[in-house]
Amino acid sequence: MNVPGVTETTEAVARARAGDNEAWGQLYKEYAPAIFRFCRRALPTREDAEDATMEIFMKLRDKLSQYDETRSFSAWLYRVAANHCWDILRRRKIRQDKETEDVETVPLEHPDPNQLDKLIEQRTSEEVREALHKLGPRARMALVLRYYSDMSYDEIADELGVRRAFVGVVLLRARHELRQALEGTAALAAGGTP
Repeated sequence: MNVPGVTETTEAVARARAGDNEAWGQLYKEYAPAIFRFCRRALPTREDAEDATMEIFMKLRDKLSQYDETRSFSAWLYRVAANHCWDILRRRKIRQDKETEDVETVPLEHPDPNQLDKLIEQRTSEEVREALHKLGPRARMALVLRYYSDMSYDEIADELGVRRAFVGVVLLRARHELRQALEGTAALAAGGTP
């Protein structure tokens, strides 16, 4: 992504706030592809991601006055996108109720992150996306927030509406489920059963 420099972005935001359509277009052109990729990982279908991207940028026009220029514009934009995607999932009531009641059943062994990274590297983007969509909305969103938006545990806790202490459990379970989904895809591709 060809992201403009901090000064250039700050100037574009200031101009867009003042009603400059060209500056608004510049911000959209620079950031929309990354926001679409984020939404594509967080939401079930390409159409959902396309709609969400447009809705986020429409919402952004109204929220631009709330942007604190002392913070990273892209981090703020990802937060707006994350909130929007999570709201979509909540509204559809596809959010799983697998909160704290099954914490005791989470496997204690931590999947080797390097093993998961290797597994992801061996897959196409489409295979990883399909595996992500086999996860529940909470697990998928936690992974997207942590690994694609690089949010902290505190920020993830805020977005998901869980206690910070629970974020690690959600991520552990999500990584475990993702690894199983990716391994299942490999077994199917090899002609076996997952």
